[in-house]
Amino acid sequence: MPILKGHNNAYISILITFIVIFSFIGSAKASDKKIPFYPGEKLTYQAKWGVIPAGEAVIEVLPMEKVDGIETYHFAMVTETNATIDLFYKIRERQDSYTDIDLTRTILYKKLSTGKHPRDVIVNFDWGKLEATYSSFGEKMAPIHVVPDTFDPLSIFFIIRLHELKENSVIEIPVSDGKKCIVIKATVSKRETINLAGKRYDTYLVIPDMERLEDVFKKGDDPKLKIWFTADEKKIPIKIISKAEIGSFIFELISAEN
Repeated sequence: MPILKGHNNAYISILITFIVIFSFIGSAKASDKKIPFYPGEKLTYQAKWGVIPAGEAVIEVLPMEKVDGIETYHFAMVTETNATIDLFYKIRERQDSYTDIDLTRTILYKKLSTGKHPRDVIVNFDWGKLEATYSSFGEKMAPIHVVPDTFDPLSIFFIIRLHELKENSVIEIPVSDGKKCIVIKATVSKRETINLAGKRYDTYLVIPDMERLEDVFKKGDDPKLKIWFTADEKKIPIKIISKAEIGSFIFELISAEN
């Protein structure tokens, strides 16, 4: 198995933080749906590089906050590689996402990394102008245009859970990291029972169309990314498999707290 190298930073960050995983939903308002998550929810995942344990990711719903006078949901995600992977590629990263109270769009997105490739990113969304402005270590880029109902990479994880999953359905959502705004599609492939840590789960397998990110993921006929969501009202992603040029990454839920 190849050794992790610095140029793989983009896809490793995407894999561990589930950036592409969370890009598969429609634009209905949360007020029209039953919200399956609340402040205090905490999901913990074990990451593997092939069969080698690679680290941990923790995603939480934090207390609601006001951002520029707007009441928001506050989501956070912290990812860390373990001591073994630290020898090749150390990751210590935190993401924060703030969406409007109706869960229709992102207000603010942050990413802070103190690993091998440090980042201090802030993305501000100006919905009056339909723009998003990306800044890194205080240096701003030119604003980009975003379409209505655009979310950041992290918040999409929660938005997907507001929607009913149906076999053979295709869902689209615009998503922006402040550098670009793209629409990613996902197909709800099938309903499937899987075993995880000695427990059986009734799930839906979701396969995103990764054509827009083909430079990041390994090319081939097999799906590059697979996500299994529980087939209950919470729709928690319990397992993710992603293929890349240096091998497969697997993320498995090991703890869920409300």
